[in-house]
Amino acid sequence: MAKIISLISLIVLSGWACGDSGPVASPPGYNLNNPQKFIMSEALHEISGIVFLPGKDDSLYAIEDEDGRLYYFKAGEGRASYTKFGKRGDYEDVTVMDGGRTFGVLRSDGSLYVFPAGDVRGSEKLTNVQEYLNILPQGEYEGLFGDTDGTLYALCKNCKQDDQRDEVSCYKLRRQQGGSLAVMEHFSIDISSINLPKEQRRGKFRPSCLARHPITHEWYIISSVNKVLLVLNEQWKLKAAYSLKPSLFKQPEGLAFDSKGNMYISNEGGDGDPNVLLFTYKP
Repeated sequence: MAKIISLISLIVLSGWACGDSGPVASPPGYNLNNPQKFIMSEALHEISGIVFLPGKDDSLYAIEDEDGRLYYFKAGEGRASYTKFGKRGDYEDVTVMDGGRTFGVLRSDGSLYVFPAGDVRGSEKLTNVQEYLNILPQGEYEGLFGDTDGTLYALCKNCKQDDQRDEVSCYKLRRQQGGSLAVMEHFSIDISSINLPKEQRRGKFRPSCLARHPITHEWYIISSVNKVLLVLNEQWKLKAAYSLKPSLFKQPEGLAFDSKGNMYISNEGGDGDPNVLLFTYKP
């Protein structure tokens, strides 16, 4: 009986939408139906990851999945500056760690690029970039989150060892003596209680980004393919799932929170303009 009640509660909280005709349920403090939209420059047509530096809510940092550039801009301004950190490649997410002193960039093949945040200025190519090629097991990766102590969490979008219907893999990496990175732990996130409608299931659950809420400390995970937002507690246990309206979320690939808990979700342009959606936090 307890399991049945739990499942019913999850379905009610989720507010799964059939199609895109009406409002959808939202996480506490947010309204997923009414964001503020910022159109991005064409240089960020393939925007794939966004992040804030701690305590600096006026500027977003972003990557796109082609040119090895870290962009920075103020939301609402059409112009974006960039610093080049690597060669052309399929870069999928960006994060900060070490209290904002270091950027980390994830490539889809499980390679990581780490460089000082203080070096990001102007369009000159960075020279102090640590490359960790294929440091993660073989698979396709799209989500990366960095903690203040130098810990990184990398989320697998498509790994052979995962069922991808009931679980997804997450890898924990940490700084070693001398500053190098090493994989310290692998764990699976149980998503078996997600009751997706047929049009959102599409075979497997494929996460595209993650971030941690700065106030509630909950984990937020988005799947662009499935058009769903998951909210998990601090121990990575699923609390609720929310449908994302395709009309608003064309291709959500980036997720970030500012220090006040306001949520920013970036969408690749596809056949239109890339954008960043702002969802104001009202606890």
